[in-house]
Amino acid sequence: MKIKSAKFEMSNTQVDKCPKGTRPEYAFIGRSNVGKSSLINMLLNQSKLAKTSGKPGKTQLINHFIVNDQWYLVDLPGYGYAKVSKTQKEKFQGFITDYFFKREQLTCAFVLIDIRLEPQKIDLDFMSFLGENGIPFVMVFTKSDKLTLNKINQNIAFYHKTMLEFWEDFPNYFVTSAENGMGREDILLYIEQLNVDSAG
Repeated sequence: MKIKSAKFEMSNTQVDKCPKGTRPEYAFIGRSNVGKSSLINMLLNQSKLAKTSGKPGKTQLINHFIVNDQWYLVDLPGYGYAKVSKTQKEKFQGFITDYFFKREQLTCAFVLIDIRLEPQKIDLDFMSFLGENGIPFVMVFTKSDKLTLNKINQNIAFYHKTMLEFWEDFPNYFVTSAENGMGREDILLYIEQLNVDSAG
């Protein structure tokens, strides 16, 4: 898929106020500081579309970006270690949950995971939440440029082993790097195919 256009459309905290219509949506979510904004900018070939920050927790709204006037990339708040108040975390949790339960246009969630770390409970719990509620998702391992190929394969194998203790199958996954563009074409091709499937 060639990215011909990508622009910000709206931000809000209420699912009912998200864009109308039937365009497919792809939600990107992950633990705070997983590199989500950098990955989104890499995918859409823009340096400053999604706001990056040295401080985790920059995304605090449901952000819709319209791509090629055909589909939405949705940037959701990170979960976990962001330095925000307990009240705000509960607010995040509320509208994130609402989004996944109510947003019929959601075609697939992309769960971002730092490949440098061993399986984190918060990531495993979130994927379990998606799986138990029948919400389609794939795993996106980020920051692969920080590791050797051998270490990448070791860490994915460890995730594979850990998740198969609870899951029947290992979810689809992509290995990415916002620094060198790894995984970009694979993710865009995957979205393109889902768009074709949803249209059919």
